[in-house]
Formats: sequence, structure tokens, C-alpha cells
Amino acid sequence: MSDEPRVYPPDTGWKDLAPGGIVPQAGNAECYSVAGWRLVHPVRDNEACIDCLFCWLYCPDSAILQEGGSVKGKPIDMVHCKGCGVCAAVCPKECIKMVPESEAAEQGQTG
Repeated sequence: MSDEPRVYPPDTGWKDLAPGGIVPQAGNAECYSVAGWRLVHPVRDNEACIDCLFCWLYCPDSAILQEGGSVKGKPIDMVHCKGCGVCAAVCPKECIKMVPESEAAEQGQTG
């Protein structure tokens, strides 16, 4: 048995992973898309947004993008958004709505 950490290709199945929940390649989430998991899609109303940054702070996937302390007008990173809805749940102005992915696709809002 080697002391070298195993490197898994992105298409590795769960049966091929090391037992015990070992994450041999920590910090590599940027390399993978979770968009395929998403059933609902966040849509932000920039007019209602007060830039409290709660959505950015609480997003578990760093999918809410901000620049200079503002999320207004910035896209949501749909490659890394899994549609969990945390951003909508923490928004004090309720300016983020979770829309069915099929509806968002019809409106050209997928990413």
C-alpha cells in the first residue's frame, strides 16, 4: 500500500473511492460543476437588493459573486450553484427567488 494520496478522475464512481470519507484532493471544488444537481435556479431582483451580502456570506458553494462589496448586477455562478436555496432563505428583502430550472431555461437564465 502506497503512502501517496490517490488522485481520482472526475468521473470516478463512489464504489472506487477510498473508504472512510477521505478527501485526498481537498480544495478542488473549483474543478467540478454541480449544475447537473440543480432542480431550482436562483434569480435575483437587483432593484430590490440592498447589498447586505447575506447571500454571498451564506452560500455554501461560493456561487454568489461579488465585487467591491456588491452583488448587484453580478452574475450567479451557475456552474457551482447546486440550487440549495440558502441565498433565497437568508435574503431579508426576499429579492432572490428560486425558479424551476425548466422555467429558467425557457427564459434564457441558465448558466
